[in-house]
Amino acid sequence: MRSVGELIGLSGRRAMVVGGTGHIALAVEEALIELGASVSVVDRDPGACKQRANLLTKGGSKTAVAVPCDLSVEADTRQAVRETVRQLGGLDILVHCAALVGTTELEGWAVPFSEQTVAAWDAALRINLTSAFILVQEAKENLMESGTGSVILFGSTYGVVGPDRGLYSGTAMANPSGYGASKGGVIQLTKYLATELAPKARVNSISPGGIWRDQPAEFHQRYVDRTPLGRMATEEDLKGAVAYLASDLSAYVTGHNLMVDGGWTAW
Repeated sequence: MRSVGELIGLSGRRAMVVGGTGHIALAVEEALIELGASVSVVDRDPGACKQRANLLTKGGSKTAVAVPCDLSVEADTRQAVRETVRQLGGLDILVHCAALVGTTELEGWAVPFSEQTVAAWDAALRINLTSAFILVQEAKENLMESGTGSVILFGSTYGVVGPDRGLYSGTAMANPSGYGASKGGVIQLTKYLATELAPKARVNSISPGGIWRDQPAEFHQRYVDRTPLGRMATEEDLKGAVAYLASDLSAYVTGHNLMVDGGWTAW
């Protein structure tokens, strides 16, 4: 019987982190690399991808590689899988944490509901949901051949419950309808893909609560008051969830949406 230390190890495994230059992605990448995996950093800006890969490798090893990709383009999205496989020699772990969020600057997006546009809605579904479908479809055979294939998609508390509008009162913050709708779709896609890739690969999702990023004081206090654990999340709070779902610690877990929300959805 293997020890917990043996079960959590990712030595020799190849991981693709999509949305790889973001804040959440950094925590994901650090966790995977610390446990022994190699990583491809997949995001739109080639320079930012290279910078993140260099940060992760500290200029010395081949632990991380840059794979630029425009997730709004199907051909680019599929090519990112093929390029990851080429550079890393295979694919064992796919993490999708790319998303348009409430602070994304896009016309017709983070505005009152009556002003939200179909174009912004479509863009959000394309990045938040459709790209995950494309990536897993393209990576399916590699993941199933891996023997330890694991897909981790990122949902949200707002993919499970509706927004508490009182949190945003008196601030410039917004909660676009396309965000929660797309994240709800991610959680359902997780369940669909879990049955599609079984029994050779696993598919799970992580749904974080609100992450502290210097939000307005009034929003922050309301959020903290409403959260059982009494604080907003940090990116570091996601490392354990990623380590669990990427590794053999969760070898008998698939189709699960892991809430990392400080109890937000427990009320």
